[in-house]
Amino acid sequence: MVKSTLAGKVIRRNTEPNELVHSRKHPYVQILKCQRQSLLGGIPLLKRSFSFQHQPKKPAIMTSNTMRNLVRGVLSRPYSTQKRINVERPVVDLDGDEMTRIIWEKIKDKLIFPYVKVEALYYDLGLPYRDQTNDQVTYDAAYAILKHNVGIKCATITPDEARVEEFKLKKMWPSPNGTIRNILGGTVFREPIICQTIPRLVPGWTQAITIGRHAYGDQYKCTDLVVPKPGKVELVFTGTDGEVQKYEVFDFKSPGVVLGMYNLDESIAGFARSSFEYSLQKKWPLYLSTKNTILKRYDGRFKDIFQDIFEKEYKKQFDDAGIWYEHRLIDDMVAQALKSSGGFVWACKNYDGDVQSDIVAQGYGSLGLMTSVLICPDGKTIEAEAAHGTVTRHYRMHQKGQPTSTNPIASIFAWTRGLLHRAALDNNQELKVFSEQLEKACVDCVDSGKMTKDLVACIHGLKNVKEGMYLHTLDFLDAIKDQLDHNLSKK
Repeated sequence: MVKSTLAGKVIRRNTEPNELVHSRKHPYVQILKCQRQSLLGGIPLLKRSFSFQHQPKKPAIMTSNTMRNLVRGVLSRPYSTQKRINVERPVVDLDGDEMTRIIWEKIKDKLIFPYVKVEALYYDLGLPYRDQTNDQVTYDAAYAILKHNVGIKCATITPDEARVEEFKLKKMWPSPNGTIRNILGGTVFREPIICQTIPRLVPGWTQAITIGRHAYGDQYKCTDLVVPKPGKVELVFTGTDGEVQKYEVFDFKSPGVVLGMYNLDESIAGFARSSFEYSLQKKWPLYLSTKNTILKRYDGRFKDIFQDIFEKEYKKQFDDAGIWYEHRLIDDMVAQALKSSGGFVWACKNYDGDVQSDIVAQGYGSLGLMTSVLICPDGKTIEAEAAHGTVTRHYRMHQKGQPTSTNPIASIFAWTRGLLHRAALDNNQELKVFSEQLEKACVDCVDSGKMTKDLVACIHGLKNVKEGMYLHTLDFLDAIKDQLDHNLSKK
């Protein structure tokens, strides 16, 4: 451990590669995580230390580029010999948990920073640090995304009772995705990454289906409780003018459960506009699915707001583009989707989108081949992430020192989709081309037969997969890097 001082305070420096670390005392302090041996002739960096004084009026954000400038001559971390693409404005880098956290660092070191010179504002959303900061880091990360317009997020753990015990948490912290989505609003759009060699469970899906998931409220911001004994549950609305409206929910004769949830007209309208804008961008028709025949007021509100906004703001644009908008009952929509060839945007309420996006991903072959981008109603702000979890089973193997064959493609696409949006906002053509070529490199590798175990299993069946038919994680990342270099050399 190396120590230095910041404004008279001692700051820890861990013995790992460079990254930013969020701190309660110094909310945005970059910690130099240096390796035991430097790249300058193997000089032991743990014997070196340095200090600097900085007394800002408010906590300073120090990025990886800033710190590298400070320690130039002490730590050299060479990237590619080619000129890196300069990105003028920052992105927000949200780290995660378990196997995806390990892969996240490798992706940055192998596929992003050697090619792109970008200010990456780092927030550690790993569960231990969320617990240490009482989840404040999650809120700070969300507001940083609002400020800088581009967030790129690694998969994270949402703790249950078992995780609370495993990590000795102070409490069962909420889903960081839910927290961030409730702050940003907007819609999560999930779309499959189509590789020709991966067979589809739904062969008729020749085009992609994009799931637009409302990212606010409903079950993800609800109040639920166990009813321990007989009694009456009532829904009470108290207006700011003092008017009280009371509705009986249920008269319990025995123990049970009850749930109260909500949404806002403003959020539903934002969901609608994000969905209409995305459909126009893709030039695909848009379908909204609800169960308004049962939830006449709740789901009926979604249906009415979508229809009103469509008629007033988007109908002419849709007509000009030769596409359409339609509301359907969700059970009918599920059946129609299975019979379709794809090529449409499907707007779902929060829970429905959570479920249907996984079904669609598996229908195209793999949950590991799915993009996920949260688009805010302003059209400027996005958060890109992997659409899968933290791959706990592989992490347990990694902890035992066993090699894993973990699919990094969705995490790579989180970076490319974030950088593509940064490129669009900044009119950075070089960054756009790089991001597209990195995505192409991933697909090219898979289509050439270089892939991880999960994708080989999609082709041959898991029981038929043998060692040697697939690449381990780091080997696959190296293969993608080689393919990327090949693709870029032709540009």
